[in-house]
Amino acid sequence: PKAKKGEEKIPLGLFPPIAMKLISLVMQHGAKKYGLRNWRLTRIKESTYYHAMQRHLTSWFDGEDNDADSGLPHLAHVAASVAILLDAENQNVLDKDRKISAQKRLQIQIKESSDEKEN
Repeated sequence: PKAKKGEEKIPLGLFPPIAMKLISLVMQHGAKKYGLRNWRLTRIKESTYYHAMQRHLTSWFDGEDNDADSGLPHLAHVAASVAILLDAENQNVLDKDRKISAQKRLQIQIKESSDEKEN
């Protein structure tokens, strides 16, 4: 019975331990630099973390493994940024300032048009 119950829970053991360790080290570096869970204390913009991820990915893709400031892998910085975005969205402190897709824009226009016809 206990094994069956365990199978219904989130399988956290599937997450690679090295990723958890490196991301945690990046989060620790960020906590020292900006404050513990600083993204929860004020609203954050998607674009801020998108640009940070792009910088880290570009440096990594350009052959630089580790960030000069932290000494930690650029890829761990990218993953930490994703984790922060997920948490900020979950905590409702994420300002959505990314582009709206064409499909979403069309849905908005249809709704606005429908609302105008009702009024």
